Amino acid sequence: MYQLGWFSTARGKGSRDLLTAVQDSIQHGEINAEIVFVFCSREPGESPETDLFLQLVDSYHIPLVSFSYQKFKAKYGGRVDLDVPLPRWRLDYDREVMKLLERFHPDLCVLAGWMLVTGPDMCRKYKMINLHPAAPDGPKGTWQQVIWQLIHARAQRTGVMMHLVTPELDRGPVVTYCTFSIRGKPFDQHWRKLETLPHEEPERQKTEESLFNLIREHGLKREFPLIIATIKAFSEGQVKVVGGQAMDAAGKTIEGYDLTGEIDRAVA
Repeated sequence: MYQLGWFSTARGKGSRDLLTAVQDSIQHGEINAEIVFVFCSREPGESPETDLFLQLVDSYHIPLVSFSYQKFKAKYGGRVDLDVPLPRWRLDYDREVMKLLERFHPDLCVLAGWMLVTGPDMCRKYKMINLHPAAPDGPKGTWQQVIWQLIHARAQRTGVMMHLVTPELDRGPVVTYCTFSIRGKPFDQHWRKLETLPHEEPERQKTEESLFNLIREHGLKREFPLIIATIKAFSEGQVKVVGGQAMDAAGKTIEGYDLTGEIDRAVA
């Protein structure tokens, strides 16, 4: 059976909801895979939200490994090496994590609410994927930065993608994606209003915020379905990663596997 590794910092409810959504899909037979471990970069007692996540993992009887990056940083974080993009303590932390996970051999690892930049050693060790809230040719940055860039650029479409994790944040090759229009109903009323309002008009900020929230709503409801569909596609061999590149079932290099149709049906 296809084996998954799961990495999370588990800061809030979203981390629990995502794990539940994927585990439910596995238990219902929608995904032919199993989560062979969950790794959490926080330990029991560090956060009430994280404790709820750890309890959830235990309830699923999934092997759990937790190792606090904050405690590790407090102990070893004084060392700085200007020749590497990550502090030395972070690289050392990754190596300790890999030692803790030596007994597991996942086919694919999912970063789900993982708040750390992943170092090169871990990127070489595991095939890791992460979500970015934009289309493959879309803006970089946080989801907030992405949406503001879309608004300022008067964009027509956006999307959500899963990409291969590399040491460079949000720059890894795209493995799967979906796109959707941010024109037509219900978006156009906000776009039209923006065209008529001067920049200094207070009403303009309210309109931009309404459009911002609408774009976020339509992107957010696609995130869990895309993650689930991506895991399913990997487990069925529809997409795979070879030599750091995404490939289809025929072994052809692709610029991401388009799941737009499937995601549209899931959110309809």
